[in-house]
Amino acid sequence: MPDRPPRTLLEQRIRQRCMTYEEFVQHAETFARDHHEPGTLSLRHLQRLTSGRSLGTLRPATARLLERILGEPIATLLAPPKTAADKDENPANDLRQLLDAARRVDRSVIVVLHQQLDAIRRLDRQLGAIVVRDELTTKIRQVHQLTAHSLAPGTREPLAALLSEMHTLAGWQALDLGDIAEAWQHYEHARSAAAQSHSIPHESHAIAEQAFVLIDAGATRDAVDLLDNARHRADTTAPRVLRAWLAAAHGEALAAHGDRTASLHAFDHAAHLLPPDPADDRPYVALDLVHLARWRGHALARFADPDAITVLTNALHHLDPTFVRAETALRIDLATALTAHGDQDEAHTHATHAAQLATQVGSARQRRRIASLLAAV
Repeated sequence: MPDRPPRTLLEQRIRQRCMTYEEFVQHAETFARDHHEPGTLSLRHLQRLTSGRSLGTLRPATARLLERILGEPIATLLAPPKTAADKDENPANDLRQLLDAARRVDRSVIVVLHQQLDAIRRLDRQLGAIVVRDELTTKIRQVHQLTAHSLAPGTREPLAALLSEMHTLAGWQALDLGDIAEAWQHYEHARSAAAQSHSIPHESHAIAEQAFVLIDAGATRDAVDLLDNARHRADTTAPRVLRAWLAAAHGEALAAHGDRTASLHAFDHAAHLLPPDPADDRPYVALDLVHLARWRGHALARFADPDAITVLTNALHHLDPTFVRAETALRIDLATALTAHGDQDEAHTHATHAAQLATQVGSARQRRRIASLLAAV
């Protein structure tokens, strides 16, 4: 896009997202489909809207679509963007407003913010990052402002811990969508926020999550070392479910690095640590006996272990159906294990099903795995 100043707030918002007009039109089409919005937006129409030229009456459905995507009234979006001077003659007022907003944050507000994150997390695992990524980005911006302007020690730390969890989820979304560089940056932000929270569990979790970027980048030795560090940081004061999750994550990294014995030992340790009924501790991790079996099955499939088929099949039968992305990965692992033992037909069935699920949730990460798998089956 040109370097000239944006003519409308709409044009400014598109630039802030680092999108071309073509990319924004495609995003609007996907958003409308996923959120059942009837509005449509063509490239030519968008170009006229961003220019600020008179268009006559804008279709209400299109106006609503833009309002939902960008979170601003259509009249504001089509008007010239305001400068700092337009907003307020005294810029210090903006700072005072932010400080006042942060001052009103109490325990009940933090609980609500956690509930909002949990709702986003639920939608993410069932519908995919493509549906809730923008919503999460907006919440991150909101919580970052509250954290940065909070002067009360008893408030700043839990806000920072929440921000760390938000960035780890955003990092996982970016990784799933195939953007390794963005994923890394989110995990860096997660680690910084966790340090502000003075919470060793949150720091350990953020460090461990970042290791999965290294695995995808092929730096498996670095991933193993990073997870080893995370496990040592999470001492006995950390929740047992988190320590079990860290051990399982370490097992996956070791499997990716080709160390079968150490990997299975890590999974055994995770099973030993996992409490019978994992509590809803913070930071949030999705781990129970089924997910642990799924992770172990993934490692066994890497080593073409004959037990992988049984472990993964049992996990598939007991997996919560809302974990669509997890089911996608599980079916790919099962297809991999079946291929290694000559059952091409059954492997193709699971791979095809996984491909359909990966398309539904927009998982570029799993589509890459499926492409190489289908070539083999």
